[in-house]
Amino acid sequence: MRAARYLTGAIASLLFATTAISADLEGREIVVVTENAYPPLQFIDPNTGNAIGWEYDAIAEIAERINATIVIQNTSWDAMIPAVSEGQFDVGMTGITIREDRAEVVDFSDAYMRSEMLMLVRADEDRFSDGASFAAFEDGLVGAQPGTTPFYVAVYDMLDGDEANPRIKLFETFGAAVQALRAGDVDVVLTDGTAGNGYVTANPDVFKLTGDPMGTEDFGFIFPKGSDLVAPFNEAIAAMKADGTIDALNTKWFLEYKLGE
Repeated sequence: MRAARYLTGAIASLLFATTAISADLEGREIVVVTENAYPPLQFIDPNTGNAIGWEYDAIAEIAERINATIVIQNTSWDAMIPAVSEGQFDVGMTGITIREDRAEVVDFSDAYMRSEMLMLVRADEDRFSDGASFAAFEDGLVGAQPGTTPFYVAVYDMLDGDEANPRIKLFETFGAAVQALRAGDVDVVLTDGTAGNGYVTANPDVFKLTGDPMGTEDFGFIFPKGSDLVAPFNEAIAAMKADGTIDALNTKWFLEYKLGE
């Protein structure tokens, strides 16, 4: 794992005024863990090698509003929830879907984003167009990270409910699954609409989204159970929704940003 300090106040200049909140952590250091593999939420800028994205801007803005200092560390997705649950980190962020089973071991913030599950395929894909036709395409392979919402949707909504189905190819990171899709090693990757649109916008000749949404999911930050950070984070998130900061972030990262430019 590598650590790096991240400057707060990243998007304050986007807005004329921000909604005041009562939380004040008096400069407290908060260790945030992420994966850097989920554009445009968090990823490595190919031009600079810096970690950037929607969640980086959001966490910086939250820190500014609650008067905290953010330290970023990295770990893999499969280690993140257990590590936060055990108190190794104060906060986890990587487009984590709010789910009841996860809420048994970590606390969630209020949702900062709602997204829909979609099928990301290569731009020239014409053998299937939705979950049912993919299931009937017997040679089709789906790439996924074990234990994620896309993995369970693939298993139970697209295939036969067998978590060991050989048509599911497992990858350590979401980015690795997308690279396998690009290379033709798998035929589809399930993704929330935010990340999927990020890839399609950046690579319109390589990827496309197909099929109807397979339900919705809400994203939240995670904390060790009983964390005193949940309330100030929720207050900041509510303020950012109220004063347009969340909308500004969505515009910046889903409409204006072009990966690689």
